[in-house]
Amino acid sequence: MKLPLQIAILAAGKGKRMHSALPKVLHPLGGKPLLAHVLATARAMTPRMICIVEGAGDAVRKRFPDPDLNWARQDPPRGTGDALRCALAALPPDGVTLVMFGADPLAREATLREVVEHAERGALSLLTIDLDDPSGYGRIVRSADGRVAAIVEHKDATLEQQAIREINTGVMAAPTTAFAHWLAAIDDRNSSGEYFLTDVIALAVRDGVAVATTNAASVTEALGVNSQRDLAELERRYQRMQAEALLDAGVTLADPARIDVRGTLACGRDVTIDVGCIFEGGVTLGDNVAVGAHCVLRNVKVGNGTAVAPFSHIEDAAIGAQCRIGPYARIRPATVLADHVHIGNFVEVKASTIGVRSKVNHLTYVGDSTVGRDVNIGAGTITCNYDGANKHRTIIEESAQARRSGRMSRRTRWR
Repeated sequence: MKLPLQIAILAAGKGKRMHSALPKVLHPLGGKPLLAHVLATARAMTPRMICIVEGAGDAVRKRFPDPDLNWARQDPPRGTGDALRCALAALPPDGVTLVMFGADPLAREATLREVVEHAERGALSLLTIDLDDPSGYGRIVRSADGRVAAIVEHKDATLEQQAIREINTGVMAAPTTAFAHWLAAIDDRNSSGEYFLTDVIALAVRDGVAVATTNAASVTEALGVNSQRDLAELERRYQRMQAEALLDAGVTLADPARIDVRGTLACGRDVTIDVGCIFEGGVTLGDNVAVGAHCVLRNVKVGNGTAVAPFSHIEDAAIGAQCRIGPYARIRPATVLADHVHIGNFVEVKASTIGVRSKVNHLTYVGDSTVGRDVNIGAGTITCNYDGANKHRTIIEESAQARRSGRMSRRTRWR
């Protein structure tokens, strides 16, 4: 019978090495807080309860007001063992508890499920990783028959133990009653004066409880963030993962090392993306879309066959099929372009609807306007919609021609 699962996410660390007023778990990775990545994986495992251990202040709780989350406070922070003890006070006393860390965002669901499966059979289950250079990490010491005997910290390891490449990531799972029993027995008699969660391993060995290990498939799964340097390195790894997923889906990337996906990017067939592009929020690109170099797209849907030329910015907009945008175009929120629209260089469009086959070729501002089909707006045209108190709408009817510089005033119909 499968035991109920609950997840404790330890997120109370101050992150002193970040040198930031922002709590460590709220720093962004791929456009989302570190903790958001951890929560997405935790929720995918469908636990009956998730408890986040927070530190002083309420910034983390305010950022994640979700009703499915439970909270425990650790103030002052006194180590990972004490943090889990705080979480257990808010969790049911039975089932299996999986321990995750709020600043370790990229562990895969499949890997964590394997960790939990060992715990469901009564073991203390650890997630480990083999490192080429394990300096500074606690080593997994095994007996002659391969069983985990202890974790030895680097500073305490013999030369033989220092040659061990397998290290403990900190992620672990066990029957909740076992965690409660071991945590009651650990102490803070160490140089840091803290309660270390890793001390439960020696207690499990003492009690004759099996200590099982799952080796992470890649180092990326086990990486956490303790400094801005760590965060920058993890961001590059994360972006490489996003680029590889796009390549595997058939997207053509001019340089996989020069694309940033800070949200979700869904692409149709035969999409081409040049260097230096940033995609934020939710972006959908239809078939045969081409995005030129150094474009920024945020919360945008782009229709089939549209080309976005270099250095264009598009935000909270819907772009039709077979459009031509840019270079150096800015399309602002609440804009809708119909099919076959041309928005040229140094054109800004805001909160407007542009009809089929209409053209706004260059050096123009169109704001709060409704533009009909087959309209041609010439260079230097500006819509003026604000009367000092109210914003009005400019209407440019179909087939209208504005061939020279000029202002289109509020509440005016242009034919």
